Amino acid sequence: MDDTASSPENADGPADLEAFKQTFRRHAAGVAAITSLDPAGRPVGFTATSLASLAAVPPLVTFNMARIASAWPAMTVGNYVAIHTLGPRSQHQAQKLAADNAVRFVGDHWAPGPHGVPVLKDVTAWMVGRIIEVHPVHNNAVVIVQIETGALGEHDDALLYHERAYMKPSDL
Repeated sequence: MDDTASSPENADGPADLEAFKQTFRRHAAGVAAITSLDPAGRPVGFTATSLASLAAVPPLVTFNMARIASAWPAMTVGNYVAIHTLGPRSQHQAQKLAADNAVRFVGDHWAPGPHGVPVLKDVTAWMVGRIIEVHPVHNNAVVIVQIETGALGEHDDALLYHERAYMKPSDL
């Protein structure tokens, strides 16, 4: 990407959008699953590769999402979310949440957790927290969550997303 990407006449994106997209396809990221309840009390969820720790005290995490996502109406300050980290054994959870909305929560791969939010089974860890800030940025948003509770699952490698495929890390 060249210096024109940051010039005022290109404020909506880099001059070479395809290079930008390819850059992040080549950047491996851990896969998390985010679940919540929509305003009608129905379970919603999606996968995210943008999960990050923001602070240890108080325990804060952040993730990004598109404001056109079906789960967007659940991302309101004060609402609760469950954040799950996934490993290769729980890849099916990522695939389930990437499926059609009508089937994401059909089956016994989850159970109601604290505050009624869906907690997925067979994950490496899960945390439940309250959304404390939502920052819209263009068609997306940064969501900040204060964690209240959680648990570790069975140890597993990390599940990575790279070049549009799920992978697990290997030793160098």
